[in-house]
Amino acid sequence: MRVTCEADKAACSRSAAEAGLVKLRQTLAERGEANIILATGLSQFDLLHFLAGAPDLNWNRVNAFHLDEYVGLPISHPASFRLVLWKEFASKLPIPLNSFTWVDGEADPEAECRRLGEAIRARPVDVAFVGFGENGHLAFNDPPADFTTGEAYITVELDDACRRQQMGEGWFPTVADVPSRAISMSIRQIMRAGSIIATVPDERKARGVKEALELPVGNRHPAGILRCHPDVQLFLDAGSASLLAERPAPGRTREIPVESAPA
Repeated sequence: MRVTCEADKAACSRSAAEAGLVKLRQTLAERGEANIILATGLSQFDLLHFLAGAPDLNWNRVNAFHLDEYVGLPISHPASFRLVLWKEFASKLPIPLNSFTWVDGEADPEAECRRLGEAIRARPVDVAFVGFGENGHLAFNDPPADFTTGEAYITVELDDACRRQQMGEGWFPTVADVPSRAISMSIRQIMRAGSIIATVPDERKARGVKEALELPVGNRHPAGILRCHPDVQLFLDAGSASLLAERPAPGRTREIPVESAPA
């Protein structure tokens, strides 16, 4: 894992976008098509804008997959991740994507997980753009996350810390309004991506960053599993890196050796 710390959120997001675009252009040059994963949440907005504004990228040769969505939340709700990705990314592209496989939270969850699994198996992911939560979740895989399922998408129960984060970000007026279930890409499916670009700015993520990088890898700290992937670049800002025992100076990169995944 390569950990890069930038001075602020904008610089962190720009560096992450540039690193991801290098991977995308390489893939397009080699294979003529690329498959990506996109995340949502306030921490991802700048990244999505930088990606969408990339000059001369052939987006019509890119297929995108959506990480997660609340069960039962209509697409018209401001917190719908489908709506957010459309507004903050897809609608800003100069040319449309070749395809975008959305997670339909209004469909039957089991049937939707099967549909999504079939779709992503047909197009193995080249680059995953992810973040992680205040509690260290990846997608909506809250602790203790399921590290064993081989299914690509699963239905999960959201824990209290996750639901409080969603309320705290302004998506819902109270915790009770936050849906308790979601369809989420699984940990193993995220780890199947050829490359992972993780963008995690903001001081409120500092505890989750420290646990992911400094505690033993395990499902109580889901984002720590990224240390077991051979090609991960993690981008932080001064706030999210503030609790690390060893953190890079702004603009510098720290290398963390690849670890074995827990049994």
